[in-house]
Amino acid sequence: MKTVTVRDLRQRWPETEKALREEHEILITRDSKPVAKLVLYVEPKKSRKRFDPKAHGEWQRKLSGGRVTRWVDEGLLKEREER
Repeated sequence: MKTVTVRDLRQRWPETEKALREEHEILITRDSKPVAKLVLYVEPKKSRKRFDPKAHGEWQRKLSGGRVTRWVDEGLLKEREER
């Protein structure tokens, strides 16, 4: 792992950035003691799908076999009455 001083990091950023692309990690030192590790950021390859309430409802109906859970309805009605 390559090491760079805090001063070199400030004064020679282009060279440090180039080295970071090659090494993927750089240890930053101050007075010959490690103080931080600079890691190359990599974009996530795949973004998460947005939540689709209709598809989720279909999945729930499929999973439950079409049965309705009454305790949820009762809890919601009770909570609404308290407000």
